[in-house]
Amino acid sequence: MGNYDLAIIGSGPGGYVAAIRAAQLKMKTVIIERDRLGGVCLNWGCIPTKALLKSAELLDEITHAKSFGIQVDSVQADFAAIIKRSRQVADMNSKGVDFLMRKNTIDVLYGTAAFKDAKTLIVTDDQGKTQTVVAKNIIIATGGRPKSIPGVTIDGERIISSKTAMSLNEKPESLAIIGAGAIGVEFAYFYATLGTKVTLIEMLDHILPLEDEEMSQIVARNFKRKKITMHTSTMVTKVEVKDNGVEVHVKKGDKEDVVISEKVLMAVGVQGNTDGLGLEKAGVKQERNFIPVNEWYETNVSGVYAIGDITGPPLLAHVASHEGIVCVEKIAGLNPHPVDYKSIPACTYCQPQVASIGLTEAQAKAEGYELKIGRFPYTASGKARAIGARDGLVKLIFDAKYGELLGAHIVGSEATELIGELGIAKTLEATPEAIFQTVHAHPTLSEMIMEAAGDANGQAIHI
Repeated sequence: MGNYDLAIIGSGPGGYVAAIRAAQLKMKTVIIERDRLGGVCLNWGCIPTKALLKSAELLDEITHAKSFGIQVDSVQADFAAIIKRSRQVADMNSKGVDFLMRKNTIDVLYGTAAFKDAKTLIVTDDQGKTQTVVAKNIIIATGGRPKSIPGVTIDGERIISSKTAMSLNEKPESLAIIGAGAIGVEFAYFYATLGTKVTLIEMLDHILPLEDEEMSQIVARNFKRKKITMHTSTMVTKVEVKDNGVEVHVKKGDKEDVVISEKVLMAVGVQGNTDGLGLEKAGVKQERNFIPVNEWYETNVSGVYAIGDITGPPLLAHVASHEGIVCVEKIAGLNPHPVDYKSIPACTYCQPQVASIGLTEAQAKAEGYELKIGRFPYTASGKARAIGARDGLVKLIFDAKYGELLGAHIVGSEATELIGELGIAKTLEATPEAIFQTVHAHPTLSEMIMEAAGDANGQAIHI
């Protein structure tokens, strides 16, 4: 294959974005992929799950059409068709990445890459044929995969991962989900909406434990209405596959119980895909299946970099993409700004949606800030009432001394779209006064951001 300026292992949202930026900077680039372009995100994660969730959301809306003056005689979900559409959406996105590779004249090699040394990769295709790639710089962007709890094997039949959960042939009658982070909560909403009896099990004290607790409580309230059973502050002590289903043994305090379900979805986190890379031959260090890097994503070996989930939390596609751009620009000799990990938006696409950026109220207090907090409920929004989305809250957390936006939290309709405005506000160091004085169109959901900023100073108009 000759020599390259840059070789990238993995074509997920970190790898393919890094490849495009490198091509823009006139670097001769090759990307190596063992499966499909787009990685987990486009094929088995972010994109296809959002297609599934849209089907569930539409079903929810049709079910409640009567409240909008529309009579629907009957509605039925076609589970196979929902899964099929999700796969079609994933295929379109993968083909889109293929187009971008060709457009930017990026070489694509299909196969499994392993280091021969710090500048050389051996790529083996599914027929066993090998090719050698030599590059001045190498970026590892191999992402991660679902992990399980000790002693429990994900068998793909009764105990499944998120990948299997989005491609089942039939809807399970009951599903226990271990882990109530974003992945667990999204699948809980999807399957419960389609009629599966869902049980969520979380070892921490509330679902969506990384989110502000006040926002998590609103989601929990809605999940109770959907008859989703939630066990928080609950440890899983044992999982046993039986003839009649799967028994999940749980313990909360001194109380023990058994949850029986047709299938169990393991959603407890991610481990890095470091297996088979031959990192030891390049001298690259790893820690707990992740690769430590500096602020420019260089490993302990000069010229070898790592981006995205393989480097550890935050395990988010948009983080991987941004890291890829910063990494490549640094390699090219530019002067990029380091990623601000205090300003990373996090989104959960259940209904109601959850989105946040920056510190939670508890975190801000723990760091010693004196706070000004502004809130505005969806129920007070004219637009939210008009579209039938009255359950939700916008919560903005400011430093009382300087007016810095420390954290922003939204739960409710279109929260994942609304958070973008607050990301810009945080980057530009907007104060509550600046946000409140910015004229927002009426009627819109975004007005709630303006009102919440006003509330922080006792100036909100509509509450």
